[in-house]
Amino acid sequence: MSENDIPHADVVLQPHGPMLIRGAATVQDEDGVVHPVERPVVAVCRCGKSSRLPWCDSTHKLIPRG
Repeated sequence: MSENDIPHADVVLQPHGPMLIRGAATVQDEDGVVHPVERPVVAVCRCGKSSRLPWCDSTHKLIPRG
């Protein structure tokens, strides 16, 4: 099996927003905790301020950009 044959998730970085991941089975956070993915697409927080880490809760919309 080559690297091209291995299924992989698609990742899209939203400008000033979350990282959207499509097709992942799990997401591992910075502490090494593995979180199961239960949806076809999940939004992962990139601002670090979500109350539901590693998932985005849209808190980034409240943070002033400067």
